[in-house]
Amino acid sequence: MALDWMPRDNELKDHMLHTDAHWGKDEDAPCVVFEKRPLTDPKGNAQEGLYVAWIRLNNPRQYNSYTTEMVKGVIAGFENASLDRTIVAVVFTGTGPFAFCTGGNTKEYSEYYSRRCDEYGQYMELFNHMVDAILACKKPVICRVNGMRVAGGQEIGMACDLAVSSDLAIFGQAGPRHGSAPVGGSSDFLPWMLSNEDAMWNCVSCEMWSAYKMKAKNLISKVVPVLKVDGEWMRNPMIVTDKYVEDGEIVYGEYKSGEAAKEARALVKQHQANADFELLDKEVNKIIWTFANLFPGCLIMSIDGIRQKKKYFWDMCKNHNRHWLAANMSGEAFLGFGAFNTKKITGQDVVDFVKFRQNVAEGRDWDMDMFAEVMGTPKE
Repeated sequence: MALDWMPRDNELKDHMLHTDAHWGKDEDAPCVVFEKRPLTDPKGNAQEGLYVAWIRLNNPRQYNSYTTEMVKGVIAGFENASLDRTIVAVVFTGTGPFAFCTGGNTKEYSEYYSRRCDEYGQYMELFNHMVDAILACKKPVICRVNGMRVAGGQEIGMACDLAVSSDLAIFGQAGPRHGSAPVGGSSDFLPWMLSNEDAMWNCVSCEMWSAYKMKAKNLISKVVPVLKVDGEWMRNPMIVTDKYVEDGEIVYGEYKSGEAAKEARALVKQHQANADFELLDKEVNKIIWTFANLFPGCLIMSIDGIRQKKKYFWDMCKNHNRHWLAANMSGEAFLGFGAFNTKKITGQDVVDFVKFRQNVAEGRDWDMDMFAEVMGTPKE
C-alpha cells in the first residue's frame, strides 16, 4: 500500500468499563442478567461474530422492581453493550410473564431510603446514570415489554428506542398515589410521545392503560398476544379489541366491564403463568434483523438524532428533580412508600388522603403524630 511505511498499532483495544460484578443468574434474584445471544437471520441461522445483548431485570417475586444493586447492573449492561464492537442491538426486558418492571423497589425505599434524604439523593445519582446509559447507548435499544411497565419501569422503558409489548402488559405511573412524582423521565418523555393532555392525565392519574390503548396512542410500536389456549392464539380477553367506537365513544383498548370483565380476568389468571412469548420474540428479532442490514454508523446517528429530543428535557430537568426527590423522602414519600410496603400489616396500601389534606390545611407540623393519623393501623 502507498502508506504502509507509516507505523500502525493493530492490536484491538479493550474498551469495556465493567466486569460482571453487578450481574447474576436466574437463581441470584434480585439481580440483572446480562447475556450475549447470537444474531440470527429470519431462518434462525446464527451470524458468526455478531451478537445481541439481552439485559434482563430479574426480580420476579417483586414484579422486577429494581434494587440499588440492580440499577448498577443495568448501567453496567448498557455501557458495556455500547462499547462492544460485536453487538448489533440491545434488548431490555424482565423475567417471567407478569412484569417488565414496576419501578424502584418499594421495600427498599420504605425501609431504608425514607427519612434518609441524602442517601436517596445518592441513589438518584445512580438512577439518573441508568437513564443516561440507556439514552447514550451506541446500539439501538428495544424494550421487550413482557408484562407490567409501571412507574419507574415506564420511565426506563420510554428511554429505549422502540417498544414491542405483550398484550397483557399495562402502562402507567404510580407516584402521586404512593408518595412520589414521575419526574424520573415520564414528565420529560410523555409529552413527546402522547398528546399533552394524555401525557398529563397518564402522568398524574395513576390509571393503568392497556397495551392496545398505548399502541393506539402511539407510545409503543407493536402489541402481540401471548396467551395460547388449546393451541390457538388469544388476544387479551380483558380488553376491547374488536371494535373502535361504541355509542360515539372510542372503546378500542379500554377494559371490559361487568360480567365480561369478570370472566376475562378469570381466564387470564388461569393462563398467564404459561404465557408464550413466541410472537413477541419474532417481532423483536424482525426489528433487530432490520437494524443488522443497515450501515451501523448511519443507523446510530439517526437514532441519536431522534433520542436528542427526549434527552433535551431529561438533561434539563434531571438534576433539580434529583434534589426534590431526595427532599421528598422526609414527607410524602415516607408516607406513600410506607403505606404500600405495609399493606399486608394494615390491609391498605395508601394513606387517608383527605385527612392528610385536612392536617396540611390546619398548618400541622409534619411530625410522626400527624403521619400516624393518616397511615393505616395494624390489623388485629
